[in-house]
Amino acid sequence: MPPDQVPYSRSLVIPLVVPSSATPVSPEAKLKLSLSYKYFRGIKKMKFTKKKLIPYLVLILSTISILRFLRISITTYSSPPLPALPPIEETCSSPSSVCSKTPIHAPEYSTYSLIKTSSNANNQLTEKEFQLLSKLITHRAPCNLLVFGLEPQYLLLSSINAGGTTIFLDDDAEKVSTIKTNTNTSRIYKVEHQIPAKDAYRLLKHARKSKACLPTSGHLQESKCRLALKNLPQQVYELKWDVVVVDGPIGNAPEAPGRMAAIYTASMIARKGNETDVVVHDVDRMVEKWFSWEFLCDENLVSSKGRFWNFRIRGQSNSTSFCPANYYVQ
Repeated sequence: MPPDQVPYSRSLVIPLVVPSSATPVSPEAKLKLSLSYKYFRGIKKMKFTKKKLIPYLVLILSTISILRFLRISITTYSSPPLPALPPIEETCSSPSSVCSKTPIHAPEYSTYSLIKTSSNANNQLTEKEFQLLSKLITHRAPCNLLVFGLEPQYLLLSSINAGGTTIFLDDDAEKVSTIKTNTNTSRIYKVEHQIPAKDAYRLLKHARKSKACLPTSGHLQESKCRLALKNLPQQVYELKWDVVVVDGPIGNAPEAPGRMAAIYTASMIARKGNETDVVVHDVDRMVEKWFSWEFLCDENLVSSKGRFWNFRIRGQSNSTSFCPANYYVQ
């Protein structure tokens, strides 16, 4: 580029006035000029460096603040909520007597049940999950309530279902013998669940191929389907259930008893009634999700909260399939 086309730029640094070589300068003057020039350059360099450091300082301080916030959040993490307070129950000495509203005290639990409950927090219902159940039962009470599983929180449901029939089914002999209900219309039964959760896929294929597992196959106690629970209390087969809760057996490990048979049996029981709400817990787990889709059907899902799915089954159907369009597991 020709010299006359070079754009003119002015230096931002103010030049020092240095005497020309023609002017005699004493050694002391040269030393002062040299020191002042170095000092001036040092100041400019320091200012430039500090300006560059500002963004880094802001980044460091921001990172420290975020880490402190995360530490506070972790240390203040709350434990699973306790069950809601028991409702007010109308207690009657006889059907014709005048009812008086009195507060129901929570049932007394043994040391065993309290320790096992606190050590197995994953089985605890959250406040929202318990509200879903309590509102459902309040709406349908007095009703016939069947619960697969026996957690202390569920005993409050029998109080809500005052005047109705509540049956709990559990395979833990120690829980069955130590936890007591607080109403005359509630019963707790020991049942057997021997099929491990690891057999879920094999049993699902069996149910799809076997005519004995169809919803029109007949009485559960005489069923040839390997998913049918045939040794439950006689009352379970005789009554028409309004609400069925599936939260047992535990099913939290491959070797642990799974809920495949409980969900299948609940679906068969529900189809005997007029309209039955089947509520399945722990649907974040694969077995509960598979078998709920297969036997309770996605189109029957009316609400969900947390790890609960609430299916509403309309019974008295002659359909030969559980769902119009099954979600097959490949």
